[in-house]
Amino acid sequence: MFLCVYTTCYYIVGGKKAETYFKLINKKEHGNVMEIRGVIASPGYARGRVCIIKKTDDIKNFRTGDILVANQTTPEFLPAMRKSAAIVTEQGGITSHAAIVSRELKIPCIIGTKIATKALKDGMMVEVDATNGVVRKI
Repeated sequence: MFLCVYTTCYYIVGGKKAETYFKLINKKEHGNVMEIRGVIASPGYARGRVCIIKKTDDIKNFRTGDILVANQTTPEFLPAMRKSAAIVTEQGGITSHAAIVSRELKIPCIIGTKIATKALKDGMMVEVDATNGVVRKI
């Protein structure tokens, strides 16, 4: 259910229409964000091409030196993680899979960005300053 207040009238809608209104109101534009901040999981610096991995099938598009960007990582991501110049995730804490693996592989990693897969696009060039917890579009 969703209550919409328009001037002096009130509308109550439900179902698909309520979902549509809710999405429109809560939609945030992340495309014009130039810098993303997160938690430092493994320090370092890297520049490279963004490769967003949303499902394991996306790993086949990953090239050596790419910046791995994902909501979170799982063991299936390991082949791409080994080839990555840096790792950036939206979720995860200091003991998350991405954090532990990146420290083991000595790859720069920033976790907990919340918007990385929305603000960054495949093929975009970025620099990952994992010593300061910042990802910048270049």
